Amino acid sequence: MSEMRDYKSRLSDPASRKFGTFSYLPAMTPERIRKQVEFIVKRGWAPALEHTEPSHLMDDYWYMWKLPLFGETDVDRVLAEAEACHKANPNNHVRLVGYDKLKQTQGAAMVVFRGKTV
Repeated sequence: MSEMRDYKSRLSDPASRKFGTFSYLPAMTPERIRKQVEFIVKRGWAPALEHTEPSHLMDDYWYMWKLPLFGETDVDRVLAEAEACHKANPNNHVRLVGYDKLKQTQGAAMVVFRGKTV
């Protein structure tokens, strides 16, 4: 069995903050982000993008980037919207969410671009 580790994520240290399971792993490559989008659309989940300033990372509210992409199955379109959100908000964290309409909850959520921490 592997040993449990403390990742030293602290509110007082913005650079150390973790925001979800994937943030404990190495940063996702574009190929891994694509696979996550494929996973979301294959399940019929609605992809959506959100963003927030790094200083508000721990808040419950993130800004929605446009409306969720209901019924979208084109992975390239979802990735293009993620890039557009990041380009428009280069200092913000950008999160990809997959809304499961049957369970009426988030089926997936991950930060795909990290903003600058101070």
